[in-house]
Amino acid sequence: MTAPLPRPVPGTEDHVCSAKGCRAVAGHAVVWRNPKLHVEGRRKVWLACDDHQQSLAEFVGLRGFLIEVIPVGALTDADG
Repeated sequence: MTAPLPRPVPGTEDHVCSAKGCRAVAGHAVVWRNPKLHVEGRRKVWLACDDHQQSLAEFVGLRGFLIEVIPVGALTDADG
């Protein structure tokens, strides 16, 4: 038997985890930038559920791309 997906927080229904195959509601934003590809100030975002927040952050962190991990609600128009 599989566990039910977490219930979405009102207003976050469209925020789905970026981890491959995951369809859970994302509560975290992994903000990163590859300086070889993205201009200074560019902020790329992967959304993450509680189960994948650490692994996604570690993936970009090991490459030196991690800027920060913030709650999805803290994202601004500059992120994306």
